[in-house]
Amino acid sequence: MPRIYHKPLVVGPESIDAVGHVNNREYLRWMEEVAVEHSNAQGWPMERYFADQTAWFAASHFVEYLRPAHAGDPLDIYTWITRWDGSNCLRRYAVLRQRKLVARGETIWAFVDLASGRARPIAPSVLEAFFTVADDDEELRSLGLARRERRSTRS
Repeated sequence: MPRIYHKPLVVGPESIDAVGHVNNREYLRWMEEVAVEHSNAQGWPMERYFADQTAWFAASHFVEYLRPAHAGDPLDIYTWITRWDGSNCLRRYAVLRQRKLVARGETIWAFVDLASGRARPIAPSVLEAFFTVADDDEELRSLGLARRERRSTRS
């Protein structure tokens, strides 16, 4: 059961936009795909959520594009959960090419009761299936993905 989920992929021609690099929507698609795959790996496939009458809905996405990627580029996509908060979780993502950060992002996922369509507290069995990975985690540091605290330069 991976704390930090990793998916390698090679950029296909279908991911390329009119100016010759990966279209922005592809990063969002990849983020959703790795989130679902990570959940599957932790024992929570979509069918299990549906049987429980629950699902995750995206409340917000943030993506920062740092370098372009092109057709044929081998990429490594990572995802992990940073925080649980009542009915939400904060999931982070990183896309690397040859260990250099291409893009990073995060999604706030809301845990939703399918019958009512409303957010509900995250089930303990879901919480127990996942690890929370701190921003300065050793494994993230080894991948070059740890976030450092910003220090104020003001007196």
